[in-house]
Amino acid sequence: LSWLGVNLYLFIDTFYWYEEEESFLYTRVILGSTLAWARASAVGLNFNCMLILLPVSRNLISFMRGTSTCFRGPWRRQLDKNLKFHKLVAYGIVINATIHIVAHLFNLEHYHWSQSPEAEGLVAALAKLGDTPNETYLNPIRTFHTNTIAELLTTIAGITGLLISLALILIMTSSTEFIRQVSYELFWYTHHVFIIFFIGLAIHGAGRIVRGQTPESLLLHNITFCRDHLEEWQAQCPVPQFSGKEPSAWKWVLGPMVLYACERIIRFWRFQQEVIITKVVSHPSGVLELCMKKRDFKMAPGQYVLIQCPSISTLEWHPFTLTSAPQEDFFSVHIRAAGDWTEALCKAFGVEGQPLKEPWSLPRLAVDGPFGAALTDVFHYPVSMCIAAGIGVTPFAALLKSIWYQCCEAQTQCKLNKVYFYWICRDPGAFEWFADLLLSLETKMSEQGQAHFLSYHIFLTGWDENQAFHIALHWDENADVITGLRQKTFYGRPNWNHEFQQVAFSHPSSNIGVFFCGPKALSKILQRMCRVYSSADPRGVHFYYNRESF
Repeated sequence: LSWLGVNLYLFIDTFYWYEEEESFLYTRVILGSTLAWARASAVGLNFNCMLILLPVSRNLISFMRGTSTCFRGPWRRQLDKNLKFHKLVAYGIVINATIHIVAHLFNLEHYHWSQSPEAEGLVAALAKLGDTPNETYLNPIRTFHTNTIAELLTTIAGITGLLISLALILIMTSSTEFIRQVSYELFWYTHHVFIIFFIGLAIHGAGRIVRGQTPESLLLHNITFCRDHLEEWQAQCPVPQFSGKEPSAWKWVLGPMVLYACERIIRFWRFQQEVIITKVVSHPSGVLELCMKKRDFKMAPGQYVLIQCPSISTLEWHPFTLTSAPQEDFFSVHIRAAGDWTEALCKAFGVEGQPLKEPWSLPRLAVDGPFGAALTDVFHYPVSMCIAAGIGVTPFAALLKSIWYQCCEAQTQCKLNKVYFYWICRDPGAFEWFADLLLSLETKMSEQGQAHFLSYHIFLTGWDENQAFHIALHWDENADVITGLRQKTFYGRPNWNHEFQQVAFSHPSSNIGVFFCGPKALSKILQRMCRVYSSADPRGVHFYYNRESF
């Protein structure tokens, strides 16, 4: 809402300024209100271009998350919506750019018409200014027979405007959900056209096509009198002089561009740091586990890193959540083969039925991060609901490991005193790599007398007839046939109304953090559940929704 309010204020304020400003009165005589439309949208475009890089400056976001005195509660949760805000600002750029382009097309037509034989009076006089010495022009189209498009493409404003438009179209069309799922690499590479976009934007205004009356000319040429007495020009009314407005786009984007450049410099510095791969594990269902070490690497549960493999691509960095705990002397990630890059990485490390390679023969990896994410706030609530779907369980591995270590440390005191963990998965084989962690955590909790601390619910949504027969045959055993855990696996999808009712009933006056990593459709359901089951009474139960997004 703040972003929308500033956009509306800038647009309306600029629009009325150009509609009323005396120095642009003669410009409005030729162009009409399309002048104000073009300039107001230009300011909106500059404002959004100033913001667009900030949400993807990961080190800045992590730094802001770390300043807890400034960012607490709802403000902290807003930082987790950085990519959503990035997309919102992108829509603002597209809307303002479209208005700007359409308005200038009308301006070109108005400039061209003012040179036609049909134009007369003040419009014709203003259009002809600049044909004689000691006059400055107002109309950049000098004759009626000029091809306006060809003339435009010989100017700085025209060339850079075309370049910016093509870059914006390429970036937006390759950023759709469909393209990102089909070819993430195409999205990644085309997104870097933003460099051309910003360079073109910075110099776009240098053409100074839209011109206004100079301050000196306004003192000598009284427009209130002279605009109605065209015959008095040269006598009582000196010929008005015009100049282009100083370019300002670079002032808007210089700061964010420098900040983003620093972001890339930090990434390059981290790229140079050595990453030692200590262990490679191939799990079922095409999941690769990498354990690594890096000097001065410090993390918190729920954080993520960006990984690059130069032998696959020298430009691509892909985000992966950390599955190790801060107490461990290494950090790890679990990677599922789900695209060209991840498939190439798994193949390079000897997964998918190939023999695992020796450590000395493994490809080099570069790691940038760690960066903060929504899950790092899980310890800030007395009660937390952690919900994962499929491979979305990886962020919670680090959390559960951290809980396990904290249980081992008797002196550790934590605000968090209850965790509800839900995992919805289609493939039974995907449970194998995670079941050992849950089993050790379950055992340790019982030994420490804290079995009540963690309640976990695993839901299997896919099985065949043979698996169903096997499950039914071993149903009465103490350990679950799928996971080996004491808690039996549920079959089918959770009834979220029932689950939220139960949690709300058990904790009637608590602030409950809901943390989710998984598909968008389920995210919308959980977000709605948080609203439905949060009490209107400030003293009642409140659910706060947080979604992993990177």
